[in-house]
Amino acid sequence: MGNADTKLVFRKAVVQLTSKTQTISSEDNDFWDQFWSETVTNVQDVFTLVPASEIRLLREDVPANLATLCYKAVEKFVRAVENSCRTQQDQNTVLNCSRLLTRVLPYVFEEPDWENIFWSSLPAGKGDPPIPLAHSLCSAICDLLFCPDFTVASNRKTGPDKAEDLHAVDSCEYIWEKGVGFAQSPVKNATFESNRTELLRLLLTCFSQAIYSPNQNGNRWVQYVTSAENRHALPMLTSLLNTVCGYDPIGMGVPYNHLLFADTTEPLVDMCLQILIVALDSDVQQNDEAAIDNLFINYLSRVHRDEDFSFILSGFTRLLMNPLRQTYLPHSTKKVQFHQELLIFFWKICEFNKKFLYFVLKSSDVLDVLVPILYHLNDSRADQSRIGLMHIGVFILLLLSGERNFGVRLNKPYTSTIPMDIPVFSGTHADLLIVVFHKIITTGHNRMQPLFDCLLTILVNVSPYLKTLSMVSSTKLLHLVDAFTTPWFLFSSPSANHLAFFLLEIFNNIIQYQFDGNSNLVYTIIRKRQVFHSLANLPTDYNTIIKSLTKKAKRNMQATSSVSLTAATETPSMEGSTPALPAEPGTLNATLPDTPERCRMGPNLRMGAILEGKVAITNNYEITASASSPSGKNMHRQRFDG
Repeated sequence: MGNADTKLVFRKAVVQLTSKTQTISSEDNDFWDQFWSETVTNVQDVFTLVPASEIRLLREDVPANLATLCYKAVEKFVRAVENSCRTQQDQNTVLNCSRLLTRVLPYVFEEPDWENIFWSSLPAGKGDPPIPLAHSLCSAICDLLFCPDFTVASNRKTGPDKAEDLHAVDSCEYIWEKGVGFAQSPVKNATFESNRTELLRLLLTCFSQAIYSPNQNGNRWVQYVTSAENRHALPMLTSLLNTVCGYDPIGMGVPYNHLLFADTTEPLVDMCLQILIVALDSDVQQNDEAAIDNLFINYLSRVHRDEDFSFILSGFTRLLMNPLRQTYLPHSTKKVQFHQELLIFFWKICEFNKKFLYFVLKSSDVLDVLVPILYHLNDSRADQSRIGLMHIGVFILLLLSGERNFGVRLNKPYTSTIPMDIPVFSGTHADLLIVVFHKIITTGHNRMQPLFDCLLTILVNVSPYLKTLSMVSSTKLLHLVDAFTTPWFLFSSPSANHLAFFLLEIFNNIIQYQFDGNSNLVYTIIRKRQVFHSLANLPTDYNTIIKSLTKKAKRNMQATSSVSLTAATETPSMEGSTPALPAEPGTLNATLPDTPERCRMGPNLRMGAILEGKVAITNNYEITASASSPSGKNMHRQRFDG
């Protein structure tokens, strides 16, 4: 009953704020205190009781009231820090102000006229320099993230009257989790974790102004939090990193524990990941000064101990492999859903800390990074809404493939029981890589086509080290050659020959350096030798080229109905696998047919009899390996270096 009365009071204050046409004085504390003095249960209540339409109405009709609301909320944050947030009332006030600002700020940012409201100054005392409202808010949030008895456990046995001054607290003593730069193991507290999540959610909302104002020169919120002006920069980075890498969703391994007990750590880990990604989003190669000023990048690039690298890598692999784990009891273990954020953060660490990249490559755990990436690439290939996940996964593999150790590690036998919608095979991780790439190219969404260069570049980079390819992966490679050397495809674009060039280089590298162990590939090449004969005798006269292009258009419908294979004749998938998610509305069909049966791949078959006229690939092959790489570097290795 009391909780309902509290919500009613809060709702009446919101209605009163939006219904009044005159400006409410900032001195009317009795009115403004209604928004944060009483306890609101959670952030969902605030989002329900403050509709978006009323926020926009307030912004348009009574802008002074909205500005005062923001000023008063930030003022409460500052006063709570000055009081060391020692009482329960101060803590409830901070949480309610945080929830209210999290709700209101996006609607403030979306209006260009309100762009600089938080970069105006609060009224300062005599002789004090004016401080932008954004700086006051960010400083207060960072102080409160290391507030004893609110977000961290106090190290001192003192009463509330002797609470520590937050301005003098050494936050390096209050790092949230054991790990990089911190050897202690703080006691877990669900209330503290929930409070951290609330504050980080507000900080992430502040960072989101760049979404609404993309023309600004950098994100001013991020620049302040990651600069030397924030004395908590180092403990913040360490706390966020250790919280992510130290998280174990399975815990003690009790089945269905996530259904019996609320997990306050997962929302915190999700917020930590997103804060880290935004804070590290700086183009170091174009602006070295920005990297020096960004203490998050600076400190992360200076991590060098093997035990720290091992802690980070084991945390990544544990979380990446979590959704793939199989148990005898269905749905008995908790599955995390922030794999895309994990991959982006992994890319950032490899980009800013080359020592970590070399540590990953020399460790056998690199295969524990490869397998979940391939799983997510295969699962997302038909869904255009996950095109971003496809790009970051391919770019990580492109980065790793440029190193010799990665190619050598691929020869380790693949014995995992991860259910994937791919043909059954017995072989190495290299076979898994080829089979998944073939699946992406042949059955992926049409928007995957710009990634074909990157996929084949990865195979070129690792091809000199592949010792024993299976018959399944060898057949897949020959199928790609058959597809990409079809006359109509080669003549369709000036750059269409790049894919055929990559495939031929793959074969050249394997035959030159790993001939003895690749009898399956050599046998498949001999069986499909007609493909290479036809490529060698490719017509070059104008009339034949035009005829090849027009013939494809005429045969397209007939060939699809007579030759394309159905799901019933497809190679059986791995046991326990589930098909990839269906394409979202607006997506297109597969770009290539399935791999033909071996009986249809005899050497006497005319080149293109299976694929000619049936490959629905457009001419979007202007992208190159160097343009595809986020770092702007050409990851393709022109020759084998030993």
